[in-house]
Amino acid sequence: MDKALFHSKFLYPLAGAAVLSSCAGGGKAEVEGPLNIVYIMTDDHTRQMMSCYDNRYIETPNLDRIAENGVIFRNAYVANSISGPSRACLLTGKHSHKNGKLDNVTTFDGSQQTVQQLLKQGGYQTAMIGKWHLDSQPTNFDYWEILPGQGHYYNPDFITEEGRKHYKGYTTNLITDMGIDWLANVRDKEKPFALFLHHKVAHRNWMADTTHLSLYEDRTFELPDNFFDDYKGRLAAQQQKMSIDKDMDIVYDLKMVRDSVKTRLSNSYLRGEYARLDSAQKIAWDAHYQPIIDAFYEANLTGKELAEWKYQRYMRDYAKTVQSLDENVGRVLDYLEEEGLTGNTVIIYTSDQGFYMGEHGWFDKRFMYEESFSTPLVMQLPDRFKKRGEIEAMVQNIDFAPTMLELAGLEVPADMQGVSLLPLLERKREPKEWRKSLYYHYYEYPLAHAVKRHYGVKTDRYKLIHFYDDIDAWELYDLETDPTEMHNLYGKEGYEGITAELHKELERLQLQYDDPIREKL
Repeated sequence: MDKALFHSKFLYPLAGAAVLSSCAGGGKAEVEGPLNIVYIMTDDHTRQMMSCYDNRYIETPNLDRIAENGVIFRNAYVANSISGPSRACLLTGKHSHKNGKLDNVTTFDGSQQTVQQLLKQGGYQTAMIGKWHLDSQPTNFDYWEILPGQGHYYNPDFITEEGRKHYKGYTTNLITDMGIDWLANVRDKEKPFALFLHHKVAHRNWMADTTHLSLYEDRTFELPDNFFDDYKGRLAAQQQKMSIDKDMDIVYDLKMVRDSVKTRLSNSYLRGEYARLDSAQKIAWDAHYQPIIDAFYEANLTGKELAEWKYQRYMRDYAKTVQSLDENVGRVLDYLEEEGLTGNTVIIYTSDQGFYMGEHGWFDKRFMYEESFSTPLVMQLPDRFKKRGEIEAMVQNIDFAPTMLELAGLEVPADMQGVSLLPLLERKREPKEWRKSLYYHYYEYPLAHAVKRHYGVKTDRYKLIHFYDDIDAWELYDLETDPTEMHNLYGKEGYEGITAELHKELERLQLQYDDPIREKL
């Protein structure tokens, strides 16, 4: 494409204004051309474990850098809190029932319209590196190298167009290496780019880099107030299988290996994740864990003491994986700054959903409750964007594709169900016409963790959820008075009015998004 034609076509009316960035002499230099996009996504990284959202547990200075140089979304949510479907929502800008990826079993149809397809057609270079998890090969990326399935923390295989490759090292470091190498040595530097950098961290079973094994071992994490939740009035919560106490595997998840101890997942750890360690890695691993293993079995904990011990081990291991992530995000930010790319690059950081860090006694995600329904979302913005700091508007991961397209100066297709976030980035105040509610639908039952199928609506204060299929249960929460969602108000006296309003809003959203569930029930 002729370069002059390219720039005239892709200079978005707002984004097309000259972008200012600092130059070496301390002045300002104009940066021309369309905006680049670096989209960094993790797996199961929750807002509680990101210090610009919540500083009770750990510090994430490099992730916080993104927010400090742009915006932090205080009310970012997903459409379906599970990995594969969440990724499909990102790529298509559509809810699960429209993009066809309902759960982690169904295969994503890569021939359908996707954001990378539209960016590529619009003259962008597109690259996908890291965790794909869509049970299909990537399409419409100029370059891709992906982990098979969930991937591994150590010495991983990657799938490429040329076949499988095996790498030595820690996966978070390797994905970052690949991303920086693509930026430095592979891409055509005359074209704008969209780099999708997708990390495995912080997915179960939370294996830290050997360089970080000793971190947080002297830390006692605060136990959530509702860790020993009895789930009164919440039938679906009573039937889940994601309890730290009952369902977290002592060997696979917490690495407490002993020859005489066999668990449901112990072989998956010993013959899988642990077996991938090379000899030097095993020496470091065993030196760290063996004293903990010995002390654990000697203590012979039971009941609440055992549950709380498991929580502490879980938190420590999870935090260590996030430490590696944060350091590697810092490497990417440093590279972009050193190469003078920040002046015309939008950096987006998010996760495929939130996660439970002991709230309700849980790990994992899936429920429409706040910890898993929400997701971190921060953006580093070039100088021409007016907004800085916090954004309170409700946004959803179906909005990411429209946002990327508008950043690129491209038209958003009418069939995308999300909306561009540019109006929030260009104005100091939230637009009056912004959405006032969010729709959610989860489908993966009766598979892992036994979370019932459900859909629901959230407003700024209230949430209405319907669990269905082999159950018929409604839940209503007042998030202002009950932010931890412990008291189901559905059917309670005095809430008839708000319940009727939420039912009406739920039906409106199901019609708006054309969800066939409304016709089936």
